[in-house]
Amino acid sequence: MSDIKQLVVDAKAWRRNFHQHPELGFAEHQTSQQVADLLTSFGLEIHTGIGVTGVVGVLKNGDGPSIGLRADMDALPIQELGAPEHKSQHSGCMHACGHDGHTAMLLGAARHLAATKPFNGTIYFVFQPAEENLGGAQKMIEDGLFTRFPMDAIYGLHNWPGLPAGHISVNDGAMMASLDTFDIKVTGKGCHAAMPHMGIDPIVAASDIVLRLQTIVSRHISPLESAVVSITMFNSGEAINVLPESASLQGTVRCLNGVVRDQVQTLLEGYIDSYNQSPGLSVELTYHQGYPVTMNHVEHAEIVSQVANKHLGDERSHRNTPPSMASEDFAFMLNECPGAYFWLGVDEEESIALHNPYYDFNDNVIEVAIRFWCDLVKQRLPIHKE
Repeated sequence: MSDIKQLVVDAKAWRRNFHQHPELGFAEHQTSQQVADLLTSFGLEIHTGIGVTGVVGVLKNGDGPSIGLRADMDALPIQELGAPEHKSQHSGCMHACGHDGHTAMLLGAARHLAATKPFNGTIYFVFQPAEENLGGAQKMIEDGLFTRFPMDAIYGLHNWPGLPAGHISVNDGAMMASLDTFDIKVTGKGCHAAMPHMGIDPIVAASDIVLRLQTIVSRHISPLESAVVSITMFNSGEAINVLPESASLQGTVRCLNGVVRDQVQTLLEGYIDSYNQSPGLSVELTYHQGYPVTMNHVEHAEIVSQVANKHLGDERSHRNTPPSMASEDFAFMLNECPGAYFWLGVDEEESIALHNPYYDFNDNVIEVAIRFWCDLVKQRLPIHKE
């Protein structure tokens, strides 16, 4: 990779430009245009508008197998509080999850692979919109991602605070939890706060629901399994001397196993049904199934691990570490196509968490990622010499 030094310089500049101009899910118009323009300049065949603002670049060399490499492009609705030179220029929007880095690193790999073609087959460079809560991966699939661009496997990475810079971690199964959400509306009978016996207090009932839902995990799910039930919003009331008519709760469920996921939903629904036996009290549950478990295919986790061991060394390659209870919509892609999702460590000193208003991607891992993507391609799409 004789061009690596200049390539890293350019990828760093792309990354910082993306960071300065973040865009939210399905609104990545400038980002996707810049990605498409760069891929075109590298000589790739370009397809845009897949999943609204998604981009796929096609690089073909011979008639070998095909693989997909995916990067997400969207930012978060967070006001950046750090002060890098490339600070977000869009108020209330920033790349607090490192998707700017993911995009730049995959672009760097695309440029090198297009210039050198050290492989035999087809690479689909998948630049996905709307990973943050909006299901951009599913939207790309609905728009024909895997029918228009048939892949034998697909791979995705995420930068990972808590893992040393340049290290790779991959699991033979769950990497990230499922993501479900729920809304609960509790309706009672409003009255004067000084005469609570004249009404039916929805705040007391909703408070009891909050406490009872915590027993789903602590008393009904095996301690050998992983699940999280969190109430994240509790809203009710308009005045200090009025017991309101209703209260609302919102929350999230995270699981690492599809069976446990179904069990938690059933238990939650059962708890809510029991409250409707109380005279004068009505409790309505709306449950939304979101992202599935991000579940790697063992064969492809092994491939990622082999490449990491060979090119990074055993000390920087990690296998079957504890998964995260955070979620990732790459799970939809792994449900449709074999592949693997892995983490790239970014920590050098203090760790700033993802989704933090001070987070800034560590440019020092750009070279590692570009080399890794290229090494993975050469392993999966080898050139057979006669």
